[in-house]
Amino acid sequence: MPAPAAGRPSTTSRLEATFARLRGRGERALVTYFTAGDPSLADTRLLVVEAERRGADVVELGVPFSDPLADGPVIQRAAMRALAGGTTVLRVLETVATLRAEVSVPLVLLTYYNPVLAFGLKAFARTAVDAGVDGVIVADLPPEEAAPLAAAAEAAGLDVIHLVAPTSTPSRVRLIARRSRGFIYVVSLTGVTGERPELPPDLAARIRALRLVTTKPVCIGFGISTPAQVAAIGRLADGAIVRLVEERAGSPTLVEDVGTFIAELKAPLRAGLGDPPQTPPPGAGFRESTQTPPPGAGSGDAPQTSPPGAGLRGSFQTSPAIRTRS
Repeated sequence: MPAPAAGRPSTTSRLEATFARLRGRGERALVTYFTAGDPSLADTRLLVVEAERRGADVVELGVPFSDPLADGPVIQRAAMRALAGGTTVLRVLETVATLRAEVSVPLVLLTYYNPVLAFGLKAFARTAVDAGVDGVIVADLPPEEAAPLAAAAEAAGLDVIHLVAPTSTPSRVRLIARRSRGFIYVVSLTGVTGERPELPPDLAARIRALRLVTTKPVCIGFGISTPAQVAAIGRLADGAIVRLVEERAGSPTLVEDVGTFIAELKAPLRAGLGDPPQTPPPGAGFRESTQTPPPGAGSGDAPQTSPPGAGLRGSFQTSPAIRTRS
């Protein structure tokens, strides 16, 4: 592994500093997602650099895993392609170490517990921070069972970010709010990741309830993939980018197309967006999108019209951030 560039700041983390800066400007954060290694790790590096340039505030990198139980077909296929291409946890961390010399945005890994456990909890946390990783989301690790990883992560300076589901009880929401570091990931809907035609009608109420028990940044993910949905929520973009990467793999315009889509997603999140996010208005889904898909955009898995650009994943923050993912 190459010698790491700048590691984790010793006092204020990059995640904390990013959310504080955006809050001070009245902006919402856009968190974009890429499956690391799809279509290649070299492409992943270029995509992350372009994502920062076009407005992404935080970038999530999915660590490909053979059994991605929280992910829908688009990200499942991306993970399989990345694994077939030889992507491993160590190679993802090496890519992050290279990226850290090129980008300043916070980098968060989205993974499952098995690869982390196999790597070794202490070794994973230390290597991740040395490479320049700021946080980790472990999709299948409930907070009640996360103490060993949390201890290793805290010692290394790595934020462990927990997920709040639509089915989380009030007491469990409070537990997650206490134990999550960096931000709290709100899963917008039940089921797997993927693009949806409409946003859940109770999402705004769930965000308001969460804000009653925490001042930590809140990010919203799963099923957000168009500029209209991003505007309705205030921060979130899930499946469109990954699907775009899938459709444009091998194209000389891949990076440019993804960058254009990221810029469109970020536009509604700039200063002036109301807080808290309002209940999504009619027309916040794919079918009502007024954007014109770029030439050659495929339909992917979803029956809805393809959003402009490509595959992204959304994020959240407090003000909620938007996370884009499929």
